[in-house]
Amino acid sequence: MVIIASVFAVLAALLHILFFVYESVMFERPEVHARFRTRTEDVPAVKPWAYNQGFYNLFLAVGALVGVVLALAGQETVGLALVLFGCGSMLAAALVLVATNRAMARAAVTQGAFPLLAVVLAVAALLA
Repeated sequence: MVIIASVFAVLAALLHILFFVYESVMFERPEVHARFRTRTEDVPAVKPWAYNQGFYNLFLAVGALVGVVLALAGQETVGLALVLFGCGSMLAAALVLVATNRAMARAAVTQGAFPLLAVVLAVAALLA
C-alpha cells in the first residue's frame, strides 16, 4: 500500500512542480496565463500572485517527495505524515477551487485526483 500511495504522491508532486513552472517561470506567456483564465492586459497585476502561488505548489511538492523518500526508506509513519500533509493540502486547494467557482471543476479534478488517491492510500497504509 505504501508503494502505491507513493506513486500517486510522486505524480501529484510532479504535477504541482509543473504548476510552479507555469505560475512562477512561464506565466507571462499568453498560452500559459490563458490556462489560468487571465487576460494578457491583467498579467502585470496578477503576476505577483501567480509567482507566489507557484512557490506554494513547489513547496507542497517537495514536502510530498520528501515524505515518499522517507516512507520508502523505512520511516513509514513520518514519511506518510508528510505525504498526507503535502497531498492533503493539494487536495484541499482543489476543493476550494471548485467550491468558489464551479466552472473550474475540470481544473480542480486535474489538481486533486492524484493527491486524493495518495491521501486515501496513505491513510490505508497507516491503518494496516
